[in-house]
Amino acid sequence: MEYSKKLWLWLGGIFVLSFAVLGLIGREIYVKAPPVPEMVATASGETLYTRADIQTGREVWQTLGGMQLGSVWGHGGYVAPDWGADWLHREAIALLDIWARAEGVKDFASLDAEAQAGLKERLKRELRTNSYDEATGTITVSEARAEAIAAVADHYATLFSSDPALKELRVQYAIPEKSITQARQREQLGAFFFWTAWTSVTERPGDTITYTNNWPHEPLVGNTPSAALGIWSIASVLFLIAGIGWLLWYQARRGEEEHAAAPARDPLLSMKPTPSMKATTKYFVTVMGLFLAQVLLGAITAHYAVEGQEFYGYNISELIPYALTRTWHTQLGIFWIAVAWLATGLYVAPMLSGHEPKYQKLGVNLLFGALLVVVVGSFAGEWMAIQQKLGHGANFWFGHMGYEFVDLGRFWAILLFVGLMIWLTLVGRALWPALKTKSDSRGLIGMVFVSTVCIGLFFGAALTWGRHSPLSMIEYFRWWVVHLWVEGFFEVFATAVIALIFAGLGLVRARAANTAVVFSTAVFLTGGILGTLHHLYFSGTTTPIIAWGAMFSALEVVPLSLLGVEAFHNYRMTRAAPWVDTYKWPILFFVAVAFWNLVGAGVLGFAINPPISLYYIQGLNMTPSHAHAALFGVYGMLGIGLMLFCLRTAFRDGVWSDRLLKPTFWALNGGLAMMVFMSLVPAGLYQAWHSITTSFWYARSPEIIHSTVMETLVWLRVPGDIVFSIGVLTLALFMLRLLAGKRRATIDAEPALVPAE
Repeated sequence: MEYSKKLWLWLGGIFVLSFAVLGLIGREIYVKAPPVPEMVATASGETLYTRADIQTGREVWQTLGGMQLGSVWGHGGYVAPDWGADWLHREAIALLDIWARAEGVKDFASLDAEAQAGLKERLKRELRTNSYDEATGTITVSEARAEAIAAVADHYATLFSSDPALKELRVQYAIPEKSITQARQREQLGAFFFWTAWTSVTERPGDTITYTNNWPHEPLVGNTPSAALGIWSIASVLFLIAGIGWLLWYQARRGEEEHAAAPARDPLLSMKPTPSMKATTKYFVTVMGLFLAQVLLGAITAHYAVEGQEFYGYNISELIPYALTRTWHTQLGIFWIAVAWLATGLYVAPMLSGHEPKYQKLGVNLLFGALLVVVVGSFAGEWMAIQQKLGHGANFWFGHMGYEFVDLGRFWAILLFVGLMIWLTLVGRALWPALKTKSDSRGLIGMVFVSTVCIGLFFGAALTWGRHSPLSMIEYFRWWVVHLWVEGFFEVFATAVIALIFAGLGLVRARAANTAVVFSTAVFLTGGILGTLHHLYFSGTTTPIIAWGAMFSALEVVPLSLLGVEAFHNYRMTRAAPWVDTYKWPILFFVAVAFWNLVGAGVLGFAINPPISLYYIQGLNMTPSHAHAALFGVYGMLGIGLMLFCLRTAFRDGVWSDRLLKPTFWALNGGLAMMVFMSLVPAGLYQAWHSITTSFWYARSPEIIHSTVMETLVWLRVPGDIVFSIGVLTLALFMLRLLAGKRRATIDAEPALVPAE
């Protein structure tokens, strides 16, 4: 008991200290964020852009889908270019050609090598010198650079119109025709793209690296890795090795916990689901519907990488363009996984406490309606935004926020936050009696309660920015949602719930499970909270963010080193007693979670996390290979496993078909593996080669994205997608048979609700 208290104190200390550091770093990011100038002007006083142009241009970019159509600072989609990197390269080439013509030749390519070398050095000085005057808020550029800026701006104004001159490029980028109807807004969009490029190439005052730590890789303008990237990458590897060594030593010192002897009979067999527990069934039906929709939209989104504006010859870009299908695909992934976990919380809370609070069923039903309103409303708003049917103010509140994974407008985000507060209340009041009662399971129930509070509150980070907040701060808080909310506290919640499931089945001792969960949570959050910073290396942040992010993101991988042991123990539980076969497939999905956590979050995650690695491959297909393997492989498999456990205990008299769950399990896992390792990883490595040897711009250019190699790799997703889809369909068929099939006689008489202890 004393040891458990020490672990809780350790966990509390880690939580407080980590967030204290994260808060101080947030202040550093705010103070030193790249400035948005009051004016961009020439030395002669001609105004090119104003602050309002840049801010409005960002709002125009948001209505296009923002990060779902190309990327900014490396975050977003992969078919269209990274707009800052693209502008930077085009401006550099345009400026070199202007200077070459001034020397009497056709273009830069017509000069001899010595002359080219001289102009390249001049280019670096011109672009990297910081001409921002803090007193006046003005960026001053030369007349030649102003001419280059005008030429690049004209390119983007043409690109986002319906001018046939760039029709082929729009198809390659999957941009609909005349996606921006007003010429003035196309000009303002260019102002925002200019600013993102300016932050990428302009050196911080008194420093030799740019606002984005020399990202993207573009040797033409002197953007090459800084020494800090290499030093902290080496340090992160050393931290990882030391952390794994300590964890293995600690585990060996403690020894393996003695496993509980499985009961002769299922302890939950006599459990009677309460009215509120039964009401969660509709949540799981919704999970299945959202999952099916996500798979369909994923297929359409992937196909856009080949045909651009069409789907097998049918032009669908005017109705559901790439930016919209990608928005809905990523958002549906978050929605169905979150709904599965929220429903699990609502289901297990009364089961654990043996208490059904008054009006609990009504609360469950009201929350379900609220979640449906958020899903349908946010999707409708995003469609209207991308169809250019909303003004910028209305878009912020009801349309498309433009930031990946938190795309929904502010109004819908507020409603979702309110829904999470309702969920927190419902779960908390159902758990409260169990928290007040001394038992071996109270520590685990306490962890479920604490993680429930964090899940409810930390989505509030999505409500912290305004229409014109600094982009660096938006990125800071966006990753609070994506990394801390989704990857952090949901994972703690799921870990505790799984431990409670095994303890409730009598397969592990509750006291030992409590200690293991608190310890693993402490280890995970040691790296997990500050590891958030590895997403921010190149988002207009300073070198200390690289140091903190590199060290602590490496520690995130440490607990994953023992997942093979966890997977083995979970698999062994399926053979603990004959009755455990009833829960075989939920448990096997938990085994799959451990596998994909190691592969997706561990191997593929650490492949991109060190600063020097991410410098070259941020914004390339190595990122979605990690995202698919980690998001679905870990959180999706976990959501399905939790859902199956709830349905298994709720529908004892239902037609439970292991014959359908077997192909579901293997098709989902096999299809995901094929998708990742036959298509996404090879595509990412192919792009990485070009990013390292040439430049990031080139790795994202149509020459590479639409090369024979890349398009072949896109088509190689099809076999994996087909196998994966078979798994989704068999899971849907299983659900249909279970919920709509005939009921058989109950196994036992159903006495009063029995808490799981």
